[in-house]
Amino acid sequence: MKGPSAPVVVGVDGSSSALAAVRWAADDCARHHAPLRLVHGYALPVRGYPEIVMTGLELRQAIEDQAHGWLTEAVAAARAVAPDIELTTEVVCDSANHLLIEESREARLMVLGSQGLGNVTGLMIGSTALALASHGKCPLVVVRGTEVPGGPVVVGVDGSPTSEAALAFAFEAAAMRQAPLTAILCWQDFMVESAYSASRFTVNWGQVEAEEQRLLAQRLAGWQEKYPDVAVHRVVLRDRPVRALMRYGAEAQLVVVGSHGHGGFAGMLLGSTSQAMVYHSPCPLAIVRPA
Repeated sequence: MKGPSAPVVVGVDGSSSALAAVRWAADDCARHHAPLRLVHGYALPVRGYPEIVMTGLELRQAIEDQAHGWLTEAVAAARAVAPDIELTTEVVCDSANHLLIEESREARLMVLGSQGLGNVTGLMIGSTALALASHGKCPLVVVRGTEVPGGPVVVGVDGSPTSEAALAFAFEAAAMRQAPLTAILCWQDFMVESAYSASRFTVNWGQVEAEEQRLLAQRLAGWQEKYPDVAVHRVVLRDRPVRALMRYGAEAQLVVVGSHGHGGFAGMLLGSTSQAMVYHSPCPLAIVRPA
């Protein structure tokens, strides 16, 4: 993770969900004593605007005026949560995806709302979030669902490098929030789902669960030593990861996942669990890529 001087960056687009992201980010900045940066990217249309009524220069000015208005509103929302944080804003003529990926190079954390101003509900924010989660250079938080005050930070564990990065993020988040941490490991997929495996009828499930409990304890040991004040609840389930994260996330203040765990194909940039949680997480979701 980048140093304390690196900003938390929020993409602002005038939507209510973007303002929710700004408020979440402002609170996070206050906890970490980090600066907040609010940005808006726009692309000029090449057709479809009334050329007789408005020139290209006038159109650009109108778009920028609207963007500055959105940023002014976002600044007010941030100041209402954390009046003393360092805050900067910028409007850039660039596509949202490219702008935010470039911003992530110097950011400590990127934050997006759950729904932008696209015509199809969820589509715009989903594509931007997936692009950032796949190609961004820092963790991403998608502010969606309902954050449960006092609830735990929930993290998915599978032993992969991205899972280890997710654990680092989750333990720090829990420590900063003085919240408990729920670590979930699911182990059923490769055995239960195979219709062609006769071994699924003879497997000693108790032994498998004991091994997975041991694996989870090993993965958590070093982090529990580093964060002794974080109360940890270990959960080992014979279940699908998404279903387990959804269930425990309903009572959480934050869910943390790695960008890509075990079970995928080499070269995949984002795992199926992370993709599903972008659209369905019941509370704010953090997607963490390995350094």
